[in-house]
Amino acid sequence: MATADQYVDHTTQAALEEKAKLQKHFNRFDIYFFLLCTIVGVDTLGQVAQDGPQGFLWLLVLGLVFFVPYALLTAELGAAFTEEGGVYVWTRMAMGRLVAAINAIFYWFSNPIWIGATLALLTVSAIQNYFWNFSNGSIWEYLIGFAYIWFSVWSAILSFGVGKWIPTLGAWCRILLIGLFTITTIIYAFEHGLHFPSASKFTPTWTAFIALTPLLFFNYVGFELPNAAGDEMEDAQKDVPYTVLRACITSILLYGLPILAIMSVVPPDQLQGKGVSAFLDAIHHVFSVYGSAANVLTKIAAAGFILAVVSSACTWLMGSDRSQAVASYDGAGPRILGRFSARYGTPIYVNFLSGVFSTIVFLIAINLSSGSTADAFNVMIGVVLTFTTISYIVIFPCLAILRRTHPDVHRPYRVPGGMPGVWVCTILCTSWAVFASLVAIFPGFLDGQFLNNADLPANVSRLKYETISLVAIGVTMIAGFIFYWLGAPTRAAAVDVPLEGNEGMVPQTAGE
Repeated sequence: MATADQYVDHTTQAALEEKAKLQKHFNRFDIYFFLLCTIVGVDTLGQVAQDGPQGFLWLLVLGLVFFVPYALLTAELGAAFTEEGGVYVWTRMAMGRLVAAINAIFYWFSNPIWIGATLALLTVSAIQNYFWNFSNGSIWEYLIGFAYIWFSVWSAILSFGVGKWIPTLGAWCRILLIGLFTITTIIYAFEHGLHFPSASKFTPTWTAFIALTPLLFFNYVGFELPNAAGDEMEDAQKDVPYTVLRACITSILLYGLPILAIMSVVPPDQLQGKGVSAFLDAIHHVFSVYGSAANVLTKIAAAGFILAVVSSACTWLMGSDRSQAVASYDGAGPRILGRFSARYGTPIYVNFLSGVFSTIVFLIAINLSSGSTADAFNVMIGVVLTFTTISYIVIFPCLAILRRTHPDVHRPYRVPGGMPGVWVCTILCTSWAVFASLVAIFPGFLDGQFLNNADLPANVSRLKYETISLVAIGVTMIAGFIFYWLGAPTRAAAVDVPLEGNEGMVPQTAGE
């Protein structure tokens, strides 16, 4: 007979107090558009397109052998284990609080750094290049960056009843922007002809595979993010698998169509090193078909691009901050970070801390343009941005582990193929996470360039790069241990509650 333990969530009194503040605002419509904002990053479309046929080829390959299994994996976990916190709860149930505490730091910390070091600078440059040509180092550079960061934080603080409309707007911006670009590319092709690469250009190469895998992996992840707000969903058990599987198909189209369009009409050498985004460069290139209206339409497209970038920050902050807040009220972090607002139902303290981290990183990045310090900082940022990738090495095995430890928990959706299907999805997804992490942390390790340092950033030695990488990872792990230690008082007030959706399935012990 199934044990009672598999139907029980071992949580804390603090968790019950904070969950009482949550508000159910998240429906199927909202989850779908939230996922599109999470997964479809317009800021990297041009980077993949710059690699031409190889970029498109490996986009499709990873779509088949990673993205689809990942969607199936997340659909099962997200529908079966719907508690607030998503990946933190899954890893805690599968591997214990200590492992989950450390992994939560990796999953959370890279996002405010990404916003401050990448997205804020990208937004500043987009405005500078397409709307207002202010000089570098001017006060406007700082004001725009601060506005971007703290608007994202403010959006995450708002309840899902209000804040969810920002991801919805961002998703529509993506759909309309990519749709307009694709249609314009077809018009451009009729006027100027195609520059479609020859079939030989699509022959897979190991070098391109090594270079593109971390970028494509980073682009494709995010299916689990809505589950960070699991207790704020109206019907997670039905809505999660429905939206995940449909978002999988939509996301592949939203990535594949513009990349195919770019490489069909714009030679890759015309996208290299031109401005803030190769995607905006490609838009500017093909919009020439509109004649005198081209500049206006390009500005409209750039505005849509900026809104899409803003929504990316909002969605990742909403999800990753909630995961860290849940870890904290569950005893895997300081209690104060696990406090939710009674008014908004959101984790304001974590949101604010993310904003502080983003602001500090933005200030450092904008004031470091050259020199050894700038090189070291850029390497560190690159490593920190792999933290999300590293965290999936722990997240993906949860599917197989929870199938074994919690076999009878109600699963509205199951990965097809029984346990063999579970193992295929788990092994494929985990292998890709390990591979992407190794390539990012040890550049050149798998392409024969490790000793000659060809894959390293300019002016950075192998010793310097690996020292920064391993120290950054080590410091983050230590932070995880410290957070776990700070959560001891919260863990002391432990309670057991039935897992959601399985309240009536807890076997009664003798005498009850």
